[in-house]
Amino acid sequence: MRYWLMKSEPSDVSIDDLGALPGQRVAWYGVRNYQARNFMRDQMRVGDQVFFYHSNCEEPGIAGLAAVCTRAYPDATQFDPANKYYDPKATLESPRWFNVDVKLVRKTRLIGLKELRGHPALAHMRILQKGNRLSITPVDPAEWKFITALL
Repeated sequence: MRYWLMKSEPSDVSIDDLGALPGQRVAWYGVRNYQARNFMRDQMRVGDQVFFYHSNCEEPGIAGLAAVCTRAYPDATQFDPANKYYDPKATLESPRWFNVDVKLVRKTRLIGLKELRGHPALAHMRILQKGNRLSITPVDPAEWKFITALL
């Protein structure tokens, strides 16, 4: 099993939105970074654990726990010309973008970015590295254990 941190803007899908969706699951659509796509397509497996992270908001941070509940499959938004994630180079025969579905495990207290930065044990966590803008990053098992103990 692997551990991940996946960023979502609460104005798009928040942890509360996830809890209100049918089956409390959502397709992680709209990823348009090759490294993040490759994490989903090549490394994520059903059962992997996820920190659901609110980004681009007043207080960014970990808002809950989720789990990967499907293998990667083509992101349908790449084929829809009316969608902001449309990619004219993508075809059904050769999709460029993929997503997985994640299912809510539980909402947690918000562990804000400032709090995460305050723990020396998390100093090497990818989300905390200068210049990191990836929407999906792997989480080291020791980091996962440390953070879940804070919840």
